[in-house]
Amino acid sequence: MLVDRSQRWRDRRERYVPAASEIDPSTLSVDIIDCMKTAKPFIEKTHYSGSFPASRLSLGLFQNGKGGRSRLVGACTFSQPMNNASVPLRTGLDCHRRAVDLGRFVLLDDVAGNGETWFLSRAMRALRREKPEVLSVISYADPVQRVTADGAIIKPGHIGRIYAVMGAAYRGRASARIDTLCPDGQPFNDRKLSKIRSGEQGHAYSVDGLVSVGAPAPTDDDLRGWLAGLYATGFLTRRRHPGNHVYVFEMTRAARLAARGLPRLQYPQLDAGRGSRDVTALPLLQTACT
Repeated sequence: MLVDRSQRWRDRRERYVPAASEIDPSTLSVDIIDCMKTAKPFIEKTHYSGSFPASRLSLGLFQNGKGGRSRLVGACTFSQPMNNASVPLRTGLDCHRRAVDLGRFVLLDDVAGNGETWFLSRAMRALRREKPEVLSVISYADPVQRVTADGAIIKPGHIGRIYAVMGAAYRGRASARIDTLCPDGQPFNDRKLSKIRSGEQGHAYSVDGLVSVGAPAPTDDDLRGWLAGLYATGFLTRRRHPGNHVYVFEMTRAARLAARGLPRLQYPQLDAGRGSRDVTALPLLQTACT
């Protein structure tokens, strides 16, 4: 690997700590946290996406603070898979309730370099204890840098180094796609765009989402024309995405048996010099798995 730093987050911006730095486990603890009251506000404030998925279980990383009080310095949420079809495709399991996505995983820059594996391994144990029906965890690594319209980097590309270190099976790439990006560098959901174009129920909420990130409010009922204008002025831009890297944590013997017929491919390598492009070192001619 070509990195000697561990990624951290604060106020939706990336931070780094030396990968060789070590936590003091005696000052940290992991516990279940309320998904909506605790995990959601922490993740929305901290994670670059500013969003929270449909969670099935959330864990918090707590650090000893002043006066004997603990402080939340990390959060992990296991969420509903992106779609039910991804479960048999990625894991070989025949029931979507048997798998979850690692929906969000974020640590503040207070946490030393090896805090990721320490926290995630304990979060996995809690998942098995609290949700024994879950046998596999699907995780994704986005190798494309996200940059705002003024050039500020909000997320560097990554290849899932922590998942490889922890022994997850690498399944290859998800399908390539076209992202629609806002000026803040964040993709805008395709389904929301479709609702705006067709005027479906819920389109007003989608319009408000674009207005909240700086789009001019529509002045009439021609939402299709309004959306076309956002593309024409460059407020919305399209960019091809090569597909995320896909990993699976097979937590039980049953999960490993279910996945016997699925690929377990060589881990991708990082080429940090590729900038805003896909930072995966070439060639990585792995078969897409979506």
